[in-house]
Amino acid sequence: MLKDKCAVVTGAGKGIGRAIALDLAEKGCNIVINYRSSEAEALALASEIEKFNVKAISVKADVSKFNEAEILIKKAIDEFGKIDILVNNAGITKDNLILRMKEEDFDSVINVNLKGCFNCIKHVTPFMLKKKSGRIINISSIVGIVGNAGQANYCASKAGIIGLTKSVSKELGSRGITVNAIAPGFIETEMTEALPEKAKEKMLENISLRRFGTALDVAKLVAFLSSDEASYITGQVIGVDGGMGI
Repeated sequence: MLKDKCAVVTGAGKGIGRAIALDLAEKGCNIVINYRSSEAEALALASEIEKFNVKAISVKADVSKFNEAEILIKKAIDEFGKIDILVNNAGITKDNLILRMKEEDFDSVINVNLKGCFNCIKHVTPFMLKKKSGRIINISSIVGIVGNAGQANYCASKAGIIGLTKSVSKELGSRGITVNAIAPGFIETEMTEALPEKAKEKMLENISLRRFGTALDVAKLVAFLSSDEASYITGQVIGVDGGMGI
């Protein structure tokens, strides 16, 4: 389905990003694994991906920095000659109530989650425009739609990704480039494992399917949106939340 395509996945060393990279590789994609600090995990993932008879490279880059995002995209082009799919997955949390939230904690979350998304789109767009095709998939969150106490910075960044997605989809659609956002709900990752059990139980009550999602649930949607089958879908925000956002 995606044989010989090239996909750049940001924040791919762990969690949802790792699952996305593996699933795309299994479907035939060559993968550029972006990471900021999880070098060992990224290298291990590259080895695992190559078992699918595709190529993988790992690139250390802080996507919140404009120049480092440019280096990431250029390394992908140098290695594979093209980028067919960009998955903006890199994200961090620094949760606190607004009364206690430090300015630097607000700024850092916006810079990684939202500005990082912009940076990568900005640098990949010329290459996709030249070939008149491409898939850009931005990982937002259900809380970017409904909000969440104690996560003003994170929710603002994820809401921003939705606005960015819709705007860029209007700019690039005429050149055969689709731009969509995925809004995961409660997905079981290292990030969510740290939450107290009582908090998890409360969240479960608000999920129609009465179970938490997995990283693979998100990865499968990424693969679909990357495929030719999704060629008439753009500017959309699709929830993978088990009904949490209803």
